Amino acid sequence: MASPRHLLKLSGALLLLCVGVCVARNSDFSIVGYSEEDLSSIDRLVELFEKWLAKHQKAYASFEEKLHKFEVFKDNLKHIDKINREVTSYWLGLNEFADLTNDEFKAAYLGLNAAPARRGSSRSFRYEDVSASDLPKSVDWRKKGAVTEVKNQGQCGSCWAFSTVAAVEGINAIVTGNLTALSEQELIDCSVDGNSGCNGGLMDYAFSYIASSGGLHTEEAYPYLMEEGSCGDGKKAESEAVTISGFEDVPANDEQALIKALAHQPVSVAIEASGRHFQFYSGGVFDGPCGAQLDHGVAAVGYGSDKGKGHDYIIVRNSWGAEWGEKGYIRMKRGTSNGEGLCGINKMASYPTKDK
Repeated sequence: MASPRHLLKLSGALLLLCVGVCVARNSDFSIVGYSEEDLSSIDRLVELFEKWLAKHQKAYASFEEKLHKFEVFKDNLKHIDKINREVTSYWLGLNEFADLTNDEFKAAYLGLNAAPARRGSSRSFRYEDVSASDLPKSVDWRKKGAVTEVKNQGQCGSCWAFSTVAAVEGINAIVTGNLTALSEQELIDCSVDGNSGCNGGLMDYAFSYIASSGGLHTEEAYPYLMEEGSCGDGKKAESEAVTISGFEDVPANDEQALIKALAHQPVSVAIEASGRHFQFYSGGVFDGPCGAQLDHGVAAVGYGSDKGKGHDYIIVRNSWGAEWGEKGYIRMKRGTSNGEGLCGINKMASYPTKDK
């Protein structure tokens, strides 16, 4: 009977027939997670899988499951390598999602319920009269002390809560000078008017909850559980809540309006993040294939330009941990001449307001 390692080797031979040994221009192992040598033999391919398992602390219930995951890993590696040889503006890598099919990935890591019924509940846009000529050429709220460390939602469809919290942390830091990590878990447990915890939600509903409930407690006082809990669990009575006065929607499909808002504060945005290019994004200015069926809430925290390649971009903070993308961030191309923006980023942006 063939050994488990021998079966992995036989399985790996199929990938070698498809991929060959020519890998991406950006094939530095530290960036994309594999090298030309890893694709040069079945032994190296099996070794790569084992190293990837160790790095991401993966363990499976049976050898059959491991063999299945190796098949998925091979298929994803084939896709990653193919795109890296074709694309120059961004690159893909073997991140922690490399043993997930795209369907499995979508089921576990998204979670935006883009119900438009309450969009427009706040009709004003305070930055409407800001002149485009007065906008700075680039803004990075990370450098201005208005963005906390990248967080990880895990396998809970709570992206909407992380997007909301990032925007509230930002405006609170700008107004008060204090950068405080706030609680996504409180929103998951307590913001239930229109939101469904780990089964998805919408940032505007969460802003409404924060404005009407007396504020949001700190992450330390109300830590993240990666699952739904009872409202109030873990909340310390002595913990001070961060308040907002309300929220406003950025005019839909208007990139200039989004940039105006983003020049003044971090902004919650919704995008379509379900594609395989997005799943394995590792760096560069992303301009890959994606539609505008909004399924993921993230936070825009700045904008700028890649002077070397002439690409304008929006800096987006994700909630899949610091090992995804550019240490948890993605630079998404702007100026696409499409009103909806790349991956629909201009369709449904909003931001909290806070009185000074």
